[in-house]
Parts: sequence; structure tokens; C-alpha cells
Amino acid sequence: MGPDQTVEIMRRLLVEAMVLSAPLLISAALISLLVSLLQTLTGVQEQTLTAVPRLVVVFGVCMASLPWTIHRLVNFTLRLFTDFHRYLG
Repeated sequence: MGPDQTVEIMRRLLVEAMVLSAPLLISAALISLLVSLLQTLTGVQEQTLTAVPRLVVVFGVCMASLPWTIHRLVNFTLRLFTDFHRYLG
């Protein structure tokens, strides 16, 4: 396996990691923005108010997107193993 093939495998891996983490990161960013806006408008500056909704929403999104995530991971692994003969020769 040459350097080009190693770079290609790592590129695929990083793209897959970005796609899989996108729903969690986007939901965490959106809920943080909404809570910050709510805190600014009401004047309540409680630290636990920012962490708890974010944890709940990220957990919910994680549970909701779990079948999709597992499906993508299984497909990625199968593609990697079926295309692996190209990298050995």
C-alpha cells in the first residue's frame, strides 16, 4: 500500500466522520444559540441553564440518528473491506 492509497483511505475516513458528527454539532450549536438568546433577553445568567438543554437535545438527536449512523458505519466498513484488495496489489 502506497502513500496515495493511505491518503485516500484517511480522506474517506475523515469525510465520513464529519458527516456522522454533523447532526450532533449542528443541534448543539443551534440550541446553544437559542439558550444564549433567551438568557440575553431575560437577563438570567445561570450556567446550568446552558448545559442541561444542550445535553438533552444532543442526547435526543443522538438517539434519533442512531439507526442512520449505524447504517452509514456498516456501509463504510463494507466498502472499505471490499475495496481493500485494490490497496494490497
